[in-house]
Amino acid sequence: MPDIPALIRRGIRLPPAGWVLAAMLAFYVLAGLFGRDPWKGEDAIHIGTAWHMLTHADWLSPDLAGRPFHEPPLYYWSAALTGQLFGWLLPMHEAMRLASGFWVTLALMGLYYAGRELYGQESAAASPLLLAGSPGLLFHAHDAQPMLIALAAYGGALGALAAIDRRPRLSGLFYGIALAGCVLGAGIAPALPLLAILPLAWWLSPDRRKTLQTLAIGLGIAALLALPWPLLLLAFEPARFHGWLNTELTPLRTSFSFSGAGRFLAMLPWFAFPALPLAGWTLWTRRKELAAAPQILPLAFLLLTLLMLALAYRPREIPALLLLPPLALLATPGALTLRRGAASAFDWFAMTTFSFFVALVWVAWSAMALGWPERLAGRVVILRPGFVGHFELASFIIGVFATLWWIWLIRTAPRSPYRSLTHWTLGFTTLWLLATTLILPWFDYGKTYRPIAQAVAAALPEGHGCLAERGLNDTQRASLAYFVGIEPLAAESAAGKQCNWVLVIGDNRPELAAPEGKWARAWEGNRPGERKEKFRLYRRTGS
Repeated sequence: MPDIPALIRRGIRLPPAGWVLAAMLAFYVLAGLFGRDPWKGEDAIHIGTAWHMLTHADWLSPDLAGRPFHEPPLYYWSAALTGQLFGWLLPMHEAMRLASGFWVTLALMGLYYAGRELYGQESAAASPLLLAGSPGLLFHAHDAQPMLIALAAYGGALGALAAIDRRPRLSGLFYGIALAGCVLGAGIAPALPLLAILPLAWWLSPDRRKTLQTLAIGLGIAALLALPWPLLLLAFEPARFHGWLNTELTPLRTSFSFSGAGRFLAMLPWFAFPALPLAGWTLWTRRKELAAAPQILPLAFLLLTLLMLALAYRPREIPALLLLPPLALLATPGALTLRRGAASAFDWFAMTTFSFFVALVWVAWSAMALGWPERLAGRVVILRPGFVGHFELASFIIGVFATLWWIWLIRTAPRSPYRSLTHWTLGFTTLWLLATTLILPWFDYGKTYRPIAQAVAAALPEGHGCLAERGLNDTQRASLAYFVGIEPLAAESAAGKQCNWVLVIGDNRPELAAPEGKWARAWEGNRPGERKEKFRLYRRTGS
């Protein structure tokens, strides 16, 4: 066990290793997973899908609010499992969100081992710290998000391919598991770079015959793990199998888009900071030996991933997550070989930036919970009409400890090539933890559909029968299902036309109009501060 008083006096050792590194990464993984409702967007959609799978025991094919959801099942299996295991201790959505923490942990572990194999033990910790320090990952790593499985698969596969000469049997096993996990968790398109990198991994190996055998074993393991699910789906629910396969293959039938690739690249300056400039520094300093240097593997994987994204996805943040693992590996040598002046400037920037925003979060908390400063407190209510802040002792204590931890870290961290990177990643994590504790009620108030779902349920009488909907998106239907157990039918469907209740959404008179026939308005409402999203509930009064 570590000597805690001595640790407090001297600070953490750099480079971080053992339990210190594990604690740092656990802090990152857990910060922000708890204490909030499923937020609108991907978080609510995927929690609603996992909830349906668990409550209806439909493990073969995912459903979203009672309708087929043509997505691979692995994330929903894992979220339903964590919900089953920890739902007695946590709210069900928080228990299900633990699955995201599990997959992010695997991604960080995979990059650690990949960095160790490529660059040595002293450089290994930099790779997961660079991934964790990317702003693009921070927001999505703590949501319910199936793409995190592809992130874990990329980290695991890169680690396996980096060790293919030293540990061929384990490399084949882990590569096969990573490939199967990617297909079952994120789909066919994200798995393509994992296949396309194999010729390069074979060519780079000094023992190509043994490497070929290892890769063949890995592909065999992947097939054994990945094929049973689609085959079972084809056997028992052929319509869903063809729906899933069409969903997977449709993006791959499009042509390559240079503009799409450019838009993904345009995200990276903020999405992948500081990994992007550090990767550039790596390439510049090792440009003369690039073909023979260890970073050729992550560089090739990065280019293959970018090619796949430009082919199969619209430029969005979530698929762009797949660029982060190879970028973090590519940036690892650059992060630890910065010139002293650049490293000091980066360290100063990290400390001052996050110290400023930590102070800003405390001011916002004071306005929200204590009503001071008064002008800011008034602005809080304007942005979230009806919100009433209050003092929460548990959140206050967590915030105090997180702030003291940050102050201790910047005062005690020793001089090291890791210092600036440690300050950046842990500063970002500390800020995120403070934001998701001190001012979480304000965010939650505007990002959850719980009040809408509960209001709709309260407006419906007992034994109301089916509810039809018109215009609701996946988030809204998932929230109705999860919060109040209502799975509305499509109003234009045959079953929906028989319903005596219909819920519509819109921001103008035609969209909010009642269906044809005799209907009376039973309820109307909207989320706080959302003017373009109004809900109306109608009751049939005649034929």
